[in-house]
Amino acid sequence: MEDGTGLGGDWVHWLLDAARARLGMDVAWVSLFTEGNQLITSAVGDLASMNVVEGMSAPLEGSYCVRVLSGQLPPVVTGANRDPRTRDLEVTADLNIGSYVGAPVRDADHRPVGMLCCVSRDAGAHLDAESARTVELLADLISDHLRSGSAAAARDLVARRERVRSFLVRGAVVTHLQPVVEMTTGAVVGHEALSRFPGWKGPGPAGLFSEAAAVGLGVELEELATRAALEVARTLPARLTLAVNLSPEALTCDSVMELLLEHCDCDLAVEITEHSRIDDYAAVLVATTRLRGSGIGVSVDDAGAGYASLRHILRLRPDVIKLDIGLVMGLHDDPARQAMTSAMVAFAGETGARLVAEGVEEEAERDALLSRGVRYGQGYLFGRPRPAHDLVA
Repeated sequence: MEDGTGLGGDWVHWLLDAARARLGMDVAWVSLFTEGNQLITSAVGDLASMNVVEGMSAPLEGSYCVRVLSGQLPPVVTGANRDPRTRDLEVTADLNIGSYVGAPVRDADHRPVGMLCCVSRDAGAHLDAESARTVELLADLISDHLRSGSAAAARDLVARRERVRSFLVRGAVVTHLQPVVEMTTGAVVGHEALSRFPGWKGPGPAGLFSEAAAVGLGVELEELATRAALEVARTLPARLTLAVNLSPEALTCDSVMELLLEHCDCDLAVEITEHSRIDDYAAVLVATTRLRGSGIGVSVDDAGAGYASLRHILRLRPDVIKLDIGLVMGLHDDPARQAMTSAMVAFAGETGARLVAEGVEEEAERDALLSRGVRYGQGYLFGRPRPAHDLVA
């Protein structure tokens, strides 16, 4: 992830990979300390196995990093799941840590502003003082790089994070709704909730979601948007499903899940977005099982957009499959798109899922979809997103 701090980009990735390989570790990352948290700005290795994602943020208080800096832990930890100093820490279980080596990244005043960490699932019996010196050396190189030209950019990241956080505190969200219709009759069967942020001085909603994710506040923004959408859900007529969009990270967040379950008496569905890949299908499947158990449906976007979307469908077994706009656009003139659509119709029929075509803008596209068995559609042909309070009124 190129984050503009000097702690991202190809050079740092190469350095991290050298540290990981030299020490025989599973994962290496470099983090930046912000407001009591550490933001992982770059990470390499088998990230999925250790539940690490670039851009993730975690409290410093429960980390190995703060304990190394305070002297509570040595820079090399082996047998972490048996060491009484680390075995009961939540982060040990959350990241599957068996061994750890860490060294601080320091600014021009020699203050720690981040950490270079190498972690592994195994006990790390081979790690020693030389391992610590290796990581210290590489951390010093990153520190020099940061001080030489990127300290201002590092401060800029903190400022960007503060800007997003200040916006979250104000909570200015307007929910728009776009209808989903039964295409033979035009009858509205539900809506997708889309967030608009009138107080945000920057590029559109997608730009804010991207910025929030880049500074480690993506889930917080999604929760804010979901809360606003769920307030609308209680005002909709019965039997009209409201779909809210959530990333895998937000879906597996406890506070977001509780928020959804508090509104399970509404007719809800969760659309799992692909802003980031799913690294932990087990956790997502636990979440979708809880949703279904409370009567909340599960939807997957972008079917037909590629292998990743088809893998999501096979793993998640959604109640609703939404055909990608790239598949729908020009469908009536393209035999290949028509064949793929027919295949998706057959798959949905076998699995009991409802198929919804996204991005329908022309009558010819609608007619081609209907002729192949797709009953439900969404797009400008049926209605553009409109403020929820207008539709309810």
